[in-house]
Amino acid sequence: MKNELKFTKKNAHGLSFLALLVFCALFASATFAQTAGGTLITNQASATYSDGTNTFSTVSNTVTVTVANVSGLTITPDAGIHTTIVAGQTGVIYSFRVTNTGNFADQVRFLASGASIQLTGSGAVAGTVVTRAVIDNGTTPGAIDAGDTNIFTNGADVLSASIAQFGFFDVLVEVTIAPAVTVGSTINVQLGDATTGSPSFDNQSANSSIREVRTVATTSVNGLREARGDITATVDNDAQLMLSVVYPPGPVALGSDITYGWQVCNTGSRAAQPVVLNAPAGSNSGVFIIAPVPVGTTLSSTQTPSFPAGTLYTASPLGIIPTLAVWTTAPSGTVTRVAFNVGATLANGACSTTYNMAVTITTTDATLDIFEIGDAFARNNVGGLITDQSGDTVAGAGDGNANFNEGNQPGNLDGNGIQVITTLIRNGSVLIGPSGVPAATGPTSSNDDYTNRAANTGISGIPFGGVTTASGQVVFTNTVRNTGNASDTFVISLQSAPAGFTVEVSLDNGATYTTVTTNTLNLTVATLTNANILVRVTAPAGQAVMTAFPVVIRATSTRTPAAFNETIDRLYTGALRMTKSVLIINGTGVGGATDPVPGAVIEYTITYNNVTSTGGTGSSGVTVSNLVITENGNTAPNNWAATTTQVVGSATDTNSGTISGDSAGSTVLTDTVPTVAAGVTGTFKFRRLIN
Repeated sequence: MKNELKFTKKNAHGLSFLALLVFCALFASATFAQTAGGTLITNQASATYSDGTNTFSTVSNTVTVTVANVSGLTITPDAGIHTTIVAGQTGVIYSFRVTNTGNFADQVRFLASGASIQLTGSGAVAGTVVTRAVIDNGTTPGAIDAGDTNIFTNGADVLSASIAQFGFFDVLVEVTIAPAVTVGSTINVQLGDATTGSPSFDNQSANSSIREVRTVATTSVNGLREARGDITATVDNDAQLMLSVVYPPGPVALGSDITYGWQVCNTGSRAAQPVVLNAPAGSNSGVFIIAPVPVGTTLSSTQTPSFPAGTLYTASPLGIIPTLAVWTTAPSGTVTRVAFNVGATLANGACSTTYNMAVTITTTDATLDIFEIGDAFARNNVGGLITDQSGDTVAGAGDGNANFNEGNQPGNLDGNGIQVITTLIRNGSVLIGPSGVPAATGPTSSNDDYTNRAANTGISGIPFGGVTTASGQVVFTNTVRNTGNASDTFVISLQSAPAGFTVEVSLDNGATYTTVTTNTLNLTVATLTNANILVRVTAPAGQAVMTAFPVVIRATSTRTPAAFNETIDRLYTGALRMTKSVLIINGTGVGGATDPVPGAVIEYTITYNNVTSTGGTGSSGVTVSNLVITENGNTAPNNWAATTTQVVGSATDTNSGTISGDSAGSTVLTDTVPTVAAGVTGTFKFRRLIN
C-alpha cells in the first residue's frame, strides 16, 4: 500500500512539472489569455486505497502558488493603412489602440514634448506636420476634444490612467498635409519606436530609447515593456478640377462681342462634391464655373443661346472672393460675375457641357487687351474646397487649393491659371495743327492748316523789296491729337523748309530741342488726348522782307504708318507792308493838271497790307494790332513841312483809323488803326498845299 501511495504522489509531481512547462511556454507569448497576476493557485493531492477488505481515502497537504505579475504592451495597427488623403488637407486623424496585454493593471508612459510620435514618409515635406496628439477619453470616440490628454506639447512625461488587464485606450494623432505634397506620396506616423519583434514590434523589452512608449510598473517579472504601432496614408488626387475656356484671340473691333466658352472637367479619381454659394436656396449648391465680366466689357444683350436655368449673377466687386459674393437668380445692377451650376456633383473623369458667355466691348481705348480668367469651385471628398483657374484649351490641372485671384487685369494670377487675352483692333489716326486746334484746316485740307508768325529782327527800316539785316527766330506751338482708338507713338518729322533755315523740335516744353532737318522724334500720346510740341524756326539774314517762309511738320502713326497729318509753321519777315504813292492836283492854271507848281495840291496815299495768309478753319494767322502810321514832314528824308501846308480835313483812313494832326499849321500826322487782320488792306490819305 505504501508503494501505491508513493506511485500516486510521483505522478502528481510529474503533472506539476508538465504544468510548469506549459506556463513557461505561455509566458513567452504576449497574446495568450494570461491568469491575472497575484492569482493564488492551490494544489492538494488525493488518493484512495484498499486493505483488501476496506476502501480508504486520503489527501496530501495543500501547496499554494501565487501567479507573478507579467507586463505586456501592444500598439495597433502595425503597418496599418489610413484611408487616402489629399494635399492641403487638415485635421487628418491617425488612430492607434494601446492595449495592456500583461496580467495585471498597469499604466503607459509617453515621453515629454511629443517625443513618442514620429512623422515619416515621402510626403513628410515642409508643411506636413503633427498638430495635436492625445489620449482619447472616449467622450467623442475618434475625435479630439477638450477632455483628452495632451501627449504632444506636454512639458513632461505623461502617464496614462491605470489600465486593467486586457484593457485599452486610443491615441489620436492629428496631421496637417502640406499643399505641395505630390500625389502618391506616403505619410507615415509611428507611435513608439520598438525595433525588434517584427512584424508586430509589440511587447518588447524597453530600452529607454528616445521615442519610446512603455509600461510603468516595475513589479513584473519581465520588466518594462515597449511597443510600436505605425500607420501609413497615401496622398490621392481626390476630385480635381480643370477649367478651360475657348475664346477669340482677336484682334476684334471696339463695340463688338466676345464669346467665351467655359467647360470644367474632373481629372481626379473621385467625384467632385458641391459647394454652397451665398444665393437663394435651391440654386446655391453645386459644382460651379464662375466667370467674371472682363473690365472694359458688359454682358451682351444678344446672348445666344441664353443662359441656362440655374445661372447666378452678382454685382459684388471683383475683389470679393467668389464664394462670398452675393448671388441672385436674375441680373441685378452691373453684373460683375456669372456662375454656371454644372450639377450637384461632377463624376471623376467627366466634363461639363460648354457654357457660353458673351460680352460687349464698351471701352473706347483699344490700347489694353481684354483679359479674362475664370474659376471652377467644388469640394473634395474630405470636405476641402478645391478650385482651378481657367486658361486655354490645354490649361494645366488645378492644384486642388482654393486660390481666388481672378485675373481680370494683367499680372493678377495665383500661378495655376492662364489669363486669356483678346486683342483689340488698334487703328492709328492723328491730327496736328496750331496750338489747341489740332483739327484745324487750311485753304484746301487738314494738311495745309497753318500757324503764321512774324520775326521782328533784321527788318527795322527795311522797305519792301529789301532783305533782312539779321537772323530771325520764331517758336511755334503745335498740338498733336491722337484720334486713333489706342495709345500711339507718333513720328514727328520735317517735310520741307526753306534753304538755310534751321528747324528744331522740343517735346518737353522747350527744355531741350532737337534739330529735325535729318532727325525724327517719337511722341507717345494716349488715345483721344492732346500733346503739345514746340517748333523753333531760325531764318538766316538776307531774306526778303515781308515774305512768307513755310515749314511743313508731319506727325505719323506707328500703329498705322499710312495715317499722318501735316501742319505749316510759316515764318514771315515782317507782317505789314506799306506802299506810298503820290497824286498831284493842279488847279492853279499854271502848267498842266498834274504839274507840282506852287499852289497845287499833293495827295499822299499810304497803302498798308497784312501780308500773312488766310483761309481754312482754326488755322492761326497774324493779326496786326495797334498799328500807328506816322507822317512827319520834318524827319529826314522828309522835308515837306517847310514847303507845304496841311489841307485841313483831307486826312482819311479806309479802316476807320484815328487820325491826328489834320489841322492848320500841322507838320506831323498819325493814323492809329486798332487791328489789321491777315490779308486785310487799308489806305491812309492826306493832302498838302505846295507853298
